[in-house]
Parts: sequence; structure tokens; C-alpha cells
Amino acid sequence: MALPALPSLPLSLPAAALALAALAAFLFVLTCAIAHVTAKTMPHEDTECRKGSAPNIRDPATRELSVVVPSYNEEDRLPLMMDEALDYLEKRQKRDPSFTYEVIVVNDGSKDQTAKVAKEYCKKYGSDKVRVISLEKNRGKGGAVRTGVFSSRGKKILMADADGATKFADIEKVEEGLNNLRPWPKEMAISCGSRAHLEKDSIAKRSYFRTLLMYGFHFLVWFLCVKEIRDTQCGFKLLTREAALQTFSNLHIERWAFDVELLYIAQRLKIPIAEVAVNWTEIEGSKLVPFWSWLQMGRDLLFIRLRYMTGAWKLEAKKCN
Repeated sequence: MALPALPSLPLSLPAAALALAALAAFLFVLTCAIAHVTAKTMPHEDTECRKGSAPNIRDPATRELSVVVPSYNEEDRLPLMMDEALDYLEKRQKRDPSFTYEVIVVNDGSKDQTAKVAKEYCKKYGSDKVRVISLEKNRGKGGAVRTGVFSSRGKKILMADADGATKFADIEKVEEGLNNLRPWPKEMAISCGSRAHLEKDSIAKRSYFRTLLMYGFHFLVWFLCVKEIRDTQCGFKLLTREAALQTFSNLHIERWAFDVELLYIAQRLKIPIAEVAVNWTEIEGSKLVPFWSWLQMGRDLLFIRLRYMTGAWKLEAKKCN
């Protein structure tokens, strides 16, 4: 004999809403716990900067400008960027002999001839103007940039991508943006090159899927981390030496999302930030894999916010020697 079916007891709307809110709260707490437990404290002093008499970001500046070029398997694209950059820097030095510079190429565990290509510029321009730091293992763009910054000697430090996508002469634009922020609080300021003005043209050339990923990433950056900068990912950023010390010494992310954490730290430290339009051309050979790289960056954005919020990562003031 079959048992009579039990009458269904549908949840009332308020009860269903309460259940969903409880589930959302549980998932949020669980995510916070995972972010906190899995947080790693990065070494804030790279071993490369402690060897012998190697330059150190904590020491007084001895150059006007340091250019840090992170490079991973860039044997083909690096020469064009280096030729353009060094041609500009040499001409500027001839116009103004008081202008001194260095270019630091950080070979991020490349498997090709990147290091050999970079060392050819050391021979041509001298090791005082062009230096090469080679990392045994690939650490990611953020890790490579931090290594170069920690070993820099400039009063100002420029991050520049090895592909040469940004016209190097546009350094004058980001310098102007930096100067417009004066007076710099505690000698700290950052000027970011930006491609935001090119967004409409780039959307026209992208697939709908990549456009959707881009908008999703921009929303997460705005919602979780950085409110006032439209283009956080342009690899053309100029920092004062003190700003570089304070931000990179607190940096944890070593891969693509490091720019976002850098600017998040800067905002938390109340470092003024300018955003300046620069000329930019897409260069073939990007190491960014659209779907998986965006997915990794999305995860990193969430964890940046949660790890600082839960106290897993804390900001510490650093002192120069």
C-alpha cells in the first residue's frame, strides 16, 4: 500500500530570502577564511639586492632615471624597444648633460636568448647605463619588476614593457603628470600611462567574448580595489623613488594583477596618482592567455581585497638608509 505523499511546504518569500542571505554570508566567510589561510608573506627584500655592493632601493639615488624592463622570452621584441628607448635617452642626455639614466633589463627565467640579447646592449652602451638581472626561475611580471625596482638607482623609476607598445618618448607626458602632482607628500607620487582613450577602437577589434572579459575585469578592479584609475594595466608607470620603495616593499602579487595591488597600496598610503594618455600600439607576441589569465587575475583581485581586509597582509612603512 503506497503511503500518501506529504504535502509540499514551500518556503515563504521572506524565509527563502533569509536562507539565501545565510548561504551568501556562509560563502563569504568561507572565502575570507580561504584567502587568509592561503596568504603568503612575500620576502620584501630580494636577495639580488643584497649581494655584495649591488644597488639598493633603500640607498640614496645616484641617477635621475631608472627604467625597469621585465622580460620573459623577449628575444624578438626586446631589440625594438631597447633601440627606441636608448636612442631617446642618449639624445636627452646630449641635450642635458646633467640628465643621467640606467636601463635595467630583468630576464625573468627566459628559455630563449633574451639575456644574450640584453647583454649586447651592455656591451654597446656600457654596464653603467644598461644592466641585466637574470632570475633563475620565472616569477611573473610583478616579481621581475620588483626585482628591478629594488636594484634601481634613479630618483624616478619607470616601468616599461619589453614589447615597446608604448612610445618611449611619452615618458615626457608621464613626467608632466608627475610634476603636476607637486608638492609630493613625503616625496611620493605616481604617474600612470593610460590607454583608456583608445578603448572604443580596441573594442571594435576584439571579439564579443574578449570584450565581455575586459568589462568584467574593469568592474572587478573598480568594485574591489582601485576606484579612480581607468587603466590599471598599462605597463608604463613612473614613480618617485620613495613611492617605489613604499609600494613595492608591500607588494605580494607577482603575476599579471600586480599593477592593481600596486595602485591599491598607493591609494591606501594616500600617494597621489595621475593618469596620463599615452600612444600605444598592440604588438604581436603577448604572453597573456585571454581566458585563463583573466580568470587568474579575477581571483587575485578578490584575494587582494580580502587579504588586506582580514589582516593577512598589512602595510608597513619602510625607511631609506
